Amino acid sequence: MKAKRKSPEVVLRDGKPAAVIIDIDEYQEILERLEDAEDLSILEEMRRKTLTFKKLEDFLSEYTPGA
Repeated sequence: MKAKRKSPEVVLRDGKPAAVIIDIDEYQEILERLEDAEDLSILEEMRRKTLTFKKLEDFLSEYTPGA
């Protein structure tokens, strides 16, 4: 059985919120969601660009493996 998540704790400095303490599993989930959102943003940007293709002969003449 999974442990119940604790609610975030706010750390105050001079009476103002300065930091938040959260469960490590919740933190990792937030990081994964941010990475997913970034990946989707990059994918959307790539889909807006026009695709260009090279002839195979041109690619092979420019291709230098290990460089």
